[in-house]
Amino acid sequence: MGDRHTWTAAPAAAEHARSVLAAAWSCAVSAEGGREEFVGSHSVTADGRVLLRVPEDSALLAAAICSPRGEPSAVLEFADVAPVPVRNRIRARLWLAGWFVPEGGRLSFRPTRAVLRRPGGTVVVDLDELAAAGPDPLALAEAQLLTHLADAHPDAVERLTRLVEPDSLHGVVRVQPLAVDRHGLTLRIERARGNGDVRLPFHAPADDVSQLTERMHVLLTQASAASCPRPLQRQRTDREG
Repeated sequence: MGDRHTWTAAPAAAEHARSVLAAAWSCAVSAEGGREEFVGSHSVTADGRVLLRVPEDSALLAAAICSPRGEPSAVLEFADVAPVPVRNRIRARLWLAGWFVPEGGRLSFRPTRAVLRRPGGTVVVDLDELAAAGPDPLALAEAQLLTHLADAHPDAVERLTRLVEPDSLHGVVRVQPLAVDRHGLTLRIERARGNGDVRLPFHAPADDVSQLTERMHVLLTQASAASCPRPLQRQRTDREG
């Protein structure tokens, strides 16, 4: 297990799951009555419970009232979608199995199992850890940060590729910022055939946007001191020729 307070270069599964919950705009619910998509209808409490607003005539509400308490009656699915247009934009998926309980005009979801699928594989998230974890401090600002980086500073994105191993850039056709969290920045390397992701860890966690600015400045300074990868040199020459 290790010390939970030890900094690592990537978010833990519970923190990642809470970040998906915090940033997701829609929620797909599979229950006995079928599958429904709810857009802008869910919120998350401090302990990680999902609250869902549904119409009074919703089959989901009727199923929640009639279902025996404690028996899994629904599966919630949340998709983590990259804000910058890239191939394969789904960065992660989170599934919560459990049951709904009517609460103050909304449905409160009590999870019995949480499963997170991300590029590194699929993991079952401990429910106590999920309840205790908080979302990444940059989760709600990430979309704006990444789109600004991609749209306004493509030169900075290209410069950051100097920190990537040249072999990872073989056949590159485009590089885009894919994700950012308090631990680092992830670049999507798109090639003529397939794509891959490269993570650039920060030298220390960034707990807010101002700290992120400093961490990015450090990465760019390191990149400026590195030589331009040969694949990008050839690509630039081809464009200019």
